[in-house]
Amino acid sequence: MSPDSSLLILETDRLILRPFQLSDAEKVSLYCNNIRLAKSTLALPYPYPLESAINWISMHADWFNQDIRYEFAVTLKKTGELLGAVGLGNNKVWKNGEIGYWIGEEHWGFGYATEAVTKVIQWAFETLDFHRVYARHFESNPASGKVMIKSGMTYEGKQIEHILKNGVYENIVLYGIIKGNQS
Repeated sequence: MSPDSSLLILETDRLILRPFQLSDAEKVSLYCNNIRLAKSTLALPYPYPLESAINWISMHADWFNQDIRYEFAVTLKKTGELLGAVGLGNNKVWKNGEIGYWIGEEHWGFGYATEAVTKVIQWAFETLDFHRVYARHFESNPASGKVMIKSGMTYEGKQIEHILKNGVYENIVLYGIIKGNQS
């Protein structure tokens, strides 16, 4: 029997990380249809219409049931307000996964991404028995690198002009953490 993705809830001091619901689609579209957010993420397209949010959310249960990717809605514990997302790929063969995240611009600078990423890394090591978690960010988005560092990851290198986004080749900065090396 496949696990039920709707039962997967992670909690921090200020946040609840829960599965996305279709009712989140409007807010996801609102946050993601932001050129500044889109420019700072590897895969987020712009524009980002409501249909894109619905399609993305609709894939989450299948990813979870196939044990290939886990997507969490980052919400405030006190109010339930949706702030953003954190996702983790599952590369079972290598016992590792790439973590990615975004927070709606109006919520930038409050440490929510760091808190959510740190929790998902902990979950990856303790529950999924990952050996390693890694992340990448555009060199032009140093704030994302700060999230990685504060979450316990270590700088591992740079890929020069690795991604073509919006007609510009972007350098990618790599970070990672090995199980047992968390602080």
